[in-house]
Amino acid sequence: MTVGILFAVAYYTDAASSPFAHPPSAYLIQVNGHIYKERNAHIRRPPASLTKIMTALIVMERCKLDEVVVVSRGAARETGSRIGLRRGEKLTVRDLLAATLMASANDACRALADHACGNQRDFVVQMNARARALQLPNTRFTNACGHDSAGLYTTAHDLALLTEKAMQKPLFAELVARKEMRIRTLNSKRSYYLRNKNRLIGRYPGAIGVKTGTTPNAGQCLVAIAEREERKVLLVIMHARNRWWVAPAMLDAAFAADSADIEKNPGNTMKATVGD
Repeated sequence: MTVGILFAVAYYTDAASSPFAHPPSAYLIQVNGHIYKERNAHIRRPPASLTKIMTALIVMERCKLDEVVVVSRGAARETGSRIGLRRGEKLTVRDLLAATLMASANDACRALADHACGNQRDFVVQMNARARALQLPNTRFTNACGHDSAGLYTTAHDLALLTEKAMQKPLFAELVARKEMRIRTLNSKRSYYLRNKNRLIGRYPGAIGVKTGTTPNAGQCLVAIAEREERKVLLVIMHARNRWWVAPAMLDAAFAADSADIEKNPGNTMKATVGD
C-alpha cells in the first residue's frame, strides 16, 4: 500500500493516472540538489501564503525571538486565515512566527510585519530587497501575507531557493516540522491552539516541512521537504487542484527514482542562493 492512500481515496495505479499525467500548473522536484522533474518552474504565478516564507525569514533576521509584539489594529483586522488575535494583545516574536508558519495566520503575520518595520508598506520594501539579494529575479511581493494582489508573483524555482535559505534558520526548520502547539498571550489569560496546515507532517514518512498556501488566484500551493536515509526531496507545487493527492505521489516518485536518472544532466543543479 502506498503512502499516497493516506491523502486520497483513489491513488494512481498506472501511467495515465500518475501525478505527471495531469500535473499542477507549475511544479519543481529537487532531489539532493538536483532537479528531478519540473514544469513551468520559471513562470510567474501568485504564491498565496507561501509568501510567509519570506516574511518569516526577514523577521528572524531583523528581530530577537523573545521580543514582545503588540498586536496592531491592522493585524487584528486581517482577513482570511487567522487565529483571532485582538488589538493590544502581547505575544513574543517566536510565538507569532509559530502561528504564521504552522497555522498560516494572517493576523500573526501582519503583527510581525508591523513590529519589524513599523508598517506593512515598509516591510514589503524589505521583502523585495531581500528577494533581490537572494537573486530571485522572478519574485515580487506586495503584502506580507500573500493576499491576491496585482504585482504579487514568484516562481517554483525561486520558491525552492527561498525555502532552502529559510530552512537554514533553526527555528524556521523546527516550526515547519511541528504538528501542533499552543501559544499564550503575555498580558491576558488567552491562548491559541496551532495545528500545522501541512497535512504531510506526521503522515508522510520523512516529511519535515514546510508551508501551504491557497487563494482564488493562486489555487492550491505547497512547498514540502521530506528526508529518507540519504535522499532529500524538495517539492514545490503551484496552482494545483488537489495538492494532498499529487504531493505524496510526486514525493513517492522522487524517492523511487534511480539516482542515475536524477543526476544524468550535469547542469541540472539548483543555483545556490547568495547574500547575507
